[in-house]
Amino acid sequence: MNPSSPGGAPTRHAPAEVGLHARVLDRLGTAICSGDVTAGSVLSIEDLVDRYQVSRSVIREVLRVLASMGLIETRRRVGIMIQPAETWSVFEPRVIRWRLASEGRMAQLRSITELRTAIEPHAAGLAAERVDDDEASELVGLAAKMWAAGKAGDESRFLGLDIDFHRRVLAASGNEMFAKLQLIVAEVLAGRHHYHLMPHYPDERALQLHTDVAQAIQRRDGARAREAMVGIMEQGFAEMKSMWERAAEPGGV
Repeated sequence: MNPSSPGGAPTRHAPAEVGLHARVLDRLGTAICSGDVTAGSVLSIEDLVDRYQVSRSVIREVLRVLASMGLIETRRRVGIMIQPAETWSVFEPRVIRWRLASEGRMAQLRSITELRTAIEPHAAGLAAERVDDDEASELVGLAAKMWAAGKAGDESRFLGLDIDFHRRVLAASGNEMFAKLQLIVAEVLAGRHHYHLMPHYPDERALQLHTDVAQAIQRRDGARAREAMVGIMEQGFAEMKSMWERAAEPGGV
């Protein structure tokens, strides 16, 4: 809200300014999360205006967003202080995206996989108790589409289906807090795809495990749904770790 405008009408930004804001936010957020701008560093609005060649209003809006995520803190007579990772909003999808862009990518993937392993199997078990027949049938159909896309090597289609599959399982749990994790799951799956930590042709066991989850939910077999979802988590992290290690070898891609 713009307090200086009559009636508290929301501030309107020109499209070009909105685009600049997004680009500067992404660049500065990535620099902080990668450690290029270290915790404890002090910046000023003037420094940032010069660095990114944008207006003070764009920089102020960027700083407002970064402060809301715990990445910075503005202190009078000191400046803009970069905060340590302990203060960051680690569930914020943009923070996850920026951390995935850093050299600490595998640590972030490991952390999120551990979170998913704690939540998604339980969500699958609850879905087996709470899902309706139509939702269960759609989930089985979605697993079949994933199988076809994976076998065809259609990575972009497989990614979209994979994100939708996990979103539906979380939503079908009937737990609104689990459902909110879909944004985190989407971000990490997209990150795996972007950084080539997902095989071009998914492993057949991974495809089968998605089918097993869907069919177990349809059969109302919560124990099997949980077990198969744990398998998906373990399989996914093993793939990421293997591909990361191969990329680090001399001549690796």
